Amino acid sequence: MVLVCAALAFLVLLLITILIFRDGFSALLEIGLGNFLFGTEWIPSAGKYGISTFILNSVFLTLGTLALAAPLGVGCAIFLAEVAPYRVRQAVRPATDLLVGIPSVVYGLVGMTLLCPLIADLSGGGSGHCLLAAIIVVTIMVLPTVVSISEDSLRAVPREYKEGALALGATHWQVIRKVMLPAARPGIVSALILGMGRAIGEALAAYMVIGNAFAMIHSPLDPARTLTSHIVGEIPEIAVGSLQFRALFATGIVLLVIILAFNSIGFITRRRS
Repeated sequence: MVLVCAALAFLVLLLITILIFRDGFSALLEIGLGNFLFGTEWIPSAGKYGISTFILNSVFLTLGTLALAAPLGVGCAIFLAEVAPYRVRQAVRPATDLLVGIPSVVYGLVGMTLLCPLIADLSGGGSGHCLLAAIIVVTIMVLPTVVSISEDSLRAVPREYKEGALALGATHWQVIRKVMLPAARPGIVSALILGMGRAIGEALAAYMVIGNAFAMIHSPLDPARTLTSHIVGEIPEIAVGSLQFRALFATGIVLLVIILAFNSIGFITRRRS
């Protein structure tokens, strides 16, 4: 039964990939790979389909998420693995895991109703829908992945390492900083990479708070449009089978390649840990 379910899941994934490449590849041939990847304008009426702006905005979103998720996630993992009392750990770890099960639309809704108005008030204008709001929302979404894998990596460090360092006179914090973190580095790096794969592939929550402006951003307070939010924003308004429709599938190919690269690097790094 397990084998059948696994084969069915693989078959569905394969069919989705074939569908994306079938429509997207024809658009790439018609538009031109260079024009598509490095073009800065998306104007279907003029026959311009460039996604470089969306790629850069996706990179900015991912890097911003990494800047927040890395210290918060690793710090929480250290707390759960090495500092927190047993009862606190038993309460915090399930609460952290519960964040995975919350639908992304809920994160987006909370961001729209609470975070965006707060950013607008603090910045002194605008709607608050901007890249910074998307970074914060997506960071909250990827934290459970970073915390879970990082904590498991810290716990996988042989106990003898810690006991030997303590026997040599190192303090608890010195053991964590000089022994535990270096030994668990491959697992922590893979956790961050997998988290970034989730960040760059997040669609609905980011779409609800990012502002969806076509222009290149100049600050985190500017509205932006990423690869995922671009697909979500454009797909309801276009004719099936048109070049614009197929260009969105080509955008999906680019996004699929990026996410597969992130997941592959994370998997390889984790296997070596």
